[in-house]
Amino acid sequence: MNTVIMKYDETHRDPQVMELAGRILKDGGLVAFPTETVYGLGGDALNPEASAKIYAAKGRPSDNPLIVHIADMQSLSVIAADIPDKAKALADRFWPGPLTMILPKADIVPRETTGGLDTVAVRMPSHPTAYELIRSSGIYIAAPSANVSGRPSPTLASHVEEDLSGRIDMIIDGGHADIGLESSIIDLTSEVPTILRPGYITKDMFEEVIGPVAVDPTITSDTVIPGLRPKAPGMKYRHYAPRGELTIVEGTREAVAAKINELIAQRSGEGFRTAVICSEENRGLYSCPVLVDIGSREHEESIAANLYDVLRQMDENDIEYMYTESFAGARLGTAIMNRLLKAAGHKVIRLQPQDIKA
Repeated sequence: MNTVIMKYDETHRDPQVMELAGRILKDGGLVAFPTETVYGLGGDALNPEASAKIYAAKGRPSDNPLIVHIADMQSLSVIAADIPDKAKALADRFWPGPLTMILPKADIVPRETTGGLDTVAVRMPSHPTAYELIRSSGIYIAAPSANVSGRPSPTLASHVEEDLSGRIDMIIDGGHADIGLESSIIDLTSEVPTILRPGYITKDMFEEVIGPVAVDPTITSDTVIPGLRPKAPGMKYRHYAPRGELTIVEGTREAVAAKINELIAQRSGEGFRTAVICSEENRGLYSCPVLVDIGSREHEESIAANLYDVLRQMDENDIEYMYTESFAGARLGTAIMNRLLKAAGHKVIRLQPQDIKA
């Protein structure tokens, strides 16, 4: 398959790009496109064969639900069988934007799109290109992240090309995705609304609108829960992972730096290619040929935006062992660490005071 790549952003708005993309989607093909979170891999959400193509292109397990992208509230009543008041309140506050809601699915949505579940994941993206694609195509677009399953999510068209060229029909190049982390997902079918995936919209932000909200234990757990059937993308399987071994080291600033330098010296001495991922503030603490500054702790948005780019840099440099600081900050820290834990396969070293060498 020849994958067409076409530029479409605020300075390049050729209507032929949208015409071609819409035609591909209506014919059951696949189009990757930018959103405000990451790039999505789109297919017709009401076409079971298109959903099957998405799973095949990504190498994605078919029990991992897809997110249906819509462009207006009228569409929500078509996709969802029931829209509770809390869903309407969240939509009023956060849509269009990086919010996905889990609701009872309408009969029109095939189980191939929902991972076999009776619920559907729905969001209304704020990115102008994503919005225009949904509007101009005239369909609802099922779209997980546009990467090979398990790999770091794509924030650039070049990331999509690297993973999916030859597997999909078209890539719309809209530049860098702004947020860099996938949407927050909240389940509104449970007695207490439950966050299934943390993102830009935090627990505190949800509770300001709808009151008490629970957090699914898989978000904060260090282990994969056996037998879990995912209600939302990213709950069960290893995700976002570079090819090498990633380890998170937690503790005081000085203890973490000392431990990482020790591990780097050990692995480098054994002949392995190594790297350190650290904050801008801590660059001077490390001794490693490959040292990647992921962003500033004072601006968590920079860490979120750079996370997947940095993980892909590890592969570009053929890194075999990489060590990262923890970035458990005040607002986006939960979302960032959720992705890092999955990328590391939950491999964490937690330093205690007795681990600090005098």
